Amino acid sequence: MKSETKMIINELLVEVFNHILSIQQEHLRQRGVRLSMNEVHVLEAVQKSSEPTMSKVAARLRVTVGTLTTAVSRLVEKGYIERTSNAEDKRKVYLNLTDKALNVLKIHEEFHDDMIDAAIDDLNMEENPMLVESLKNLRDYFKNKY
Repeated sequence: MKSETKMIINELLVEVFNHILSIQQEHLRQRGVRLSMNEVHVLEAVQKSSEPTMSKVAARLRVTVGTLTTAVSRLVEKGYIERTSNAEDKRKVYLNLTDKALNVLKIHEEFHDDMIDAAIDDLNMEENPMLVESLKNLRDYFKNKY
């Protein structure tokens, strides 16, 4: 049987994650964005990749190239991504974000900034270094484990 502490932490992580995704989706909808959160996260992965090839972006998202191809094809159809072949190696395909995608990512980033600002204000992070250290440890655990 799980300890009460483990159950509470599990609930917090799962509920907070699910709430953030649903609130984020609603925020994007209110701002006129008609993409799924998965599609927005594909755009974000392309933006954050130093070399935005299909294989590098797929690795960043921890999905197969085949799975990414399906998502990218939809985003190309919707006008958010353009594919470009490498002149020397035609097998290498680069993903380029359109202005439309950059606008979505700006809205997405604003949501994250507002969310973090609210969390910092409510939690008094500067006054609680142990909480900050615990959150860093949690972040590092997920980065290293997954």
